[in-house]
Parts: sequence; structure tokens; C-alpha cells
Amino acid sequence: MTVESTAARTPRRSAGSKAGTTGTKRTTRTTAKKDAGTEPQLVQLLTPEGKRVKNAEYDKYVAGVTPEELRGLYRDMVLTRRFDAEATSLQRQGELGLWASLLGQEAAQIGSGRALRDDDYVFPTYREHGVAWCRGVDPTNLLGMFRGVNNGGWDPNGNNFQLYTIVIGSQTLHATGYAMGIAKDGADSAVIAYFGDGASSQGDVAESFTFSAVYNAPVVFFCQNNQWAISEPTEKQSRVPIYQRAQGFGFPGVRVDGNDVLGCLAVTRWALERARSGEGPTLVEAFTYRMGAHTTSDDPTRYRGDEERQAWEAKDPILRLRRYLEGSNHADEGFFAELEAESEALGKRVREAVRAMPDPDHFAIFENVYADGHALVDEERAQFAAYQASFADEGGN
Repeated sequence: MTVESTAARTPRRSAGSKAGTTGTKRTTRTTAKKDAGTEPQLVQLLTPEGKRVKNAEYDKYVAGVTPEELRGLYRDMVLTRRFDAEATSLQRQGELGLWASLLGQEAAQIGSGRALRDDDYVFPTYREHGVAWCRGVDPTNLLGMFRGVNNGGWDPNGNNFQLYTIVIGSQTLHATGYAMGIAKDGADSAVIAYFGDGASSQGDVAESFTFSAVYNAPVVFFCQNNQWAISEPTEKQSRVPIYQRAQGFGFPGVRVDGNDVLGCLAVTRWALERARSGEGPTLVEAFTYRMGAHTTSDDPTRYRGDEERQAWEAKDPILRLRRYLEGSNHADEGFFAELEAESEALGKRVREAVRAMPDPDHFAIFENVYADGHALVDEERAQFAAYQASFADEGGN
């Protein structure tokens, strides 16, 4: 275990490492650590330096991974990041109303996404672009909702990938109910529910843990702990590491290095196998970092410092796997050059597809609110129509 990977076991931020940190917060963090008893354990198979770490418990779940599959994992992460960057740029250009970036979380999503079987079912939040990629959902289909031209963009049953869920934490209930259903049907598939560290404070998540445990539901709760629930740090969500909370509900929890794609692949495969074999739910906490803003409406410089981001950039999941591929002679410069060209082609395709989408109907927001209409909605529609007409009077459109 390297010095860096040991440090990664516990989220540490010094008083000067982020804007707005106070002595009170530092005291709270120290107390929470003491109450937890021990440092959080962290499953890691690949260090930030690209070195393979042996793990007696989880190595068997990636023992058969070939060099070709490793290159595939790298390709998945690179193309997902490229798509994500293009979507962020499109929002800044006014083509999308909002975008939630996954920058920094590629390993957690690709590793867990590639652990799934075709017959498993996924319940995402609104940031699982990498998982959607693994399930075969075209990237352009993710953008219609953020442009305001549809309410989802794909058939959930076509890829066993549910529509994005904006309501925080509610998808864990949907996943639990679905898992209970397939168990009663006698199926041997599993369900995975994604959520963030902030959502772990929601009552829906606690209820999901209760029902899944009591009914032994074949569900994996996959928490991407990116350490910032918008502007609130993780210690405002839990006094103990998130994965340890599973103990109180009667099922196991494990914390994995969320920037280690091999570790995420192995741990998720283990958890899914438990679910399929009738051993019930598991909580996986992928300890990672949101390197960008929560969404494009957020300014992370208001609540955290550059030093923190820079420290996590050194643990970049893509760079980590590239170092391993190069060090193991599993990829050459030709592979990386071809992937760069493919990446740019994807960005161009996404850009052109979004710009070809129709503009949203400006008045659709007033429809389907009340079945029989409503005086206040009618008044607001008229006010908005007058506002729109004012631009035409000025020669606009």
C-alpha cells in the first residue's frame, strides 16, 4: 500500500484547504472520526501511480480481465469524459438548460457499469452518464431532457436502464420495489441503485435499506461519495463512513476507491453475485471526488479551495489506468492516438445532434399542470406571452 492510498482511506481537509472552513468544522470532523472507532477500510486494486495491488478477497473477481478488456475500460472512461465535457460546453453556449457533470467519477461508473449483466436493472440519478454508456444508451439521448424537448429520451426497458431521476433518493425506493418483484418472480438477475452522499441523508434511502433487508431483496446500493452534496461536505451527512451505515440495517457495506476502475469492477461484481445468489442487499460506497461543479448552475469556488481539487487530480481515474496500461505494455501510442480521434468524433456528433434538436416549446411548462385549467396558471401564461412578445417588438424572435 502506498502512502497516497493510505491517505485516501480517510477524507482529510485541513483548515486552509477549502474556502469557508472553520475551527468548529475541524473539531466536528475529529469527533466523528473518533466515534467511528477506526479508519475506514478502502478496497484498492490499482494505485494512483498505476501499480497493481493484490487483494485476497477481491482479486478473483477481476482475475479473468484481459488486456483487451482493460483497453475497453480505458476507452469507456475517455469517451464518457469527452461526451461530458461537450455537454458542459453546450450548456455554456445556451444549448442546454442545465448539465450535471461526472468529471472525476468515471471509474466508479464504468467499473460498476461493466460489472452488470444484460438482465440486471439500473436505477440511476441524473449523473450516471458513464453507466448509461455501459448500458448502450446513446449519449445524445441523455441530452433531450436537459434541453427541455422530452421527459427522458429513451425506453427504460430497452436497455434495463431507468430514466434519470431528479428527485433526490427516490430511485432507491423504486429499485428496492423492483428487486422485491424479481425475487418473487424467481429471476436470478439483480438490481443496482445509484445515489450520492447527499442523498444518503434522505428518508427514502433509509426506508429502502429497511425494506431491502427485511425482504432480502437482490439490490446493490451504489453510493458515489464525491464528498460534496452541492456545497455541504460529507461530514454533514454522516458521523461515520457511509458504508458502515449498512450494519445498522443488517446487511454488509464496503468502501472502494472510486477512482480505481478495477476495484469498482471487482467490488460491484461481488455485490451483484451476492444479490443473485439470494444473499440480499449490499451497500457499496465508492469514495471518489467531484472535480467539477455540482451542476452548471453551481460555483464550487464558493465552498472549497483549489488545493483540494489539485490533490484529487493527482488521483485521476483515467490517468491511473493509462499508467497501468503503459507500464504493463497493454497499450501503445497507436491505441491512444486512435482513441483521441474517436473521442473528437464523438464530441462532434454530440454537438451536431444537440444543435439539430428542436427548440423547446416555451409554453409547454404551463400545460399538464391542472387537468381542467387554473386561473393562476392562465394568468402566468398570459404574462409570459406578453414577455415573449416584447422581444418581437424589439426586432428579436
